[in-house]
Amino acid sequence: MTKNVLLTIFVATLAAGLGGYIKFMNPDVQINHDKKENLNDFVLMDLLSNPHSVNEWQGKIRIINFWATWCPPCLEEIPSFIELQEQYAEKNIQFIGVAIDNKESVTQYLTSKAINYPVLLAENEGLNLAKELGNTMNVVPYTVIVNQQGYVIKRHQGQISKEKLREIIASLIQ
Repeated sequence: MTKNVLLTIFVATLAAGLGGYIKFMNPDVQINHDKKENLNDFVLMDLLSNPHSVNEWQGKIRIINFWATWCPPCLEEIPSFIELQEQYAEKNIQFIGVAIDNKESVTQYLTSKAINYPVLLAENEGLNLAKELGNTMNVVPYTVIVNQQGYVIKRHQGQISKEKLREIIASLIQ
C-alpha cells in the first residue's frame, strides 16, 4: 500500500472514532420539532403501591428521570431536581423520578433524602421503558423532557446539569 492510501485509511478511522467519542461525551439527543412524538402512557407504582399514570401530569412540563440508588451520578442530580421542582412548581413543571431499582433500596434512600416530586418504581422493567423512550445506550441517569402538549422534546443520556435544565425550562415556559 502507498503512503497516501494508508494516510487516507488512518484519517477515516480517526474521524469515525472521534465522531463516536463526541457522541459519547455529548449525549444530548435533539428531537426534530417538526416530528411530533407523543409520550406514550405508562403506569408505575409509587412506594405505597399506588398506581400512577404518567398522563396524571398531562398539561405540565414533565421532566422524567430514570435513576437508581446504586448510580452515583443519579444521586448527584437529585438535589438539583429537588431545588428546580421547588423553584418552578408554580410554572407548571413536574419532575417525575422513575427508579430502576428495588423497593427496599429506594425506600431506604428516601429515608435520608426528602424528595419533593413523585418517585415511581420500575425495577428491571424500567430499562425497557427507558429504551422505548430513546435510551439507546441503556444508561442511567436518563432524562426525558415532555412539553405541555405531551410531546417528547428532549432526551439526555447521562447526568444533566442544573444549568442545562434551567435553559430548557426557560425556553418552555416563555
